[in-house]
Amino acid sequence: MEALQIALQILLGVTSLLLTLLILLHKGRGGGLSDMFGGGMSSNLGSSGVAERNLNRFTVVLGLVWGAVIIGLGLIMSYGNIGG
Repeated sequence: MEALQIALQILLGVTSLLLTLLILLHKGRGGGLSDMFGGGMSSNLGSSGVAERNLNRFTVVLGLVWGAVIIGLGLIMSYGNIGG
């Protein structure tokens, strides 16, 4: 059970970093913090509609994996010590 917990903790760290990176890659919609840091200038050189949709899909899937890992770790930490 401890090996599974360690594997999930490593997976949580990796998915957290990837999720942060993917969220930062998204194009700013304006009116928020992206404008404050220079994201208000619109440029169509970086991404097309298909690339943005794929980035959205990958971010959502990675977010779901991240949430499932957190739930799994919580269950292991709550119920893992019952038998021992």
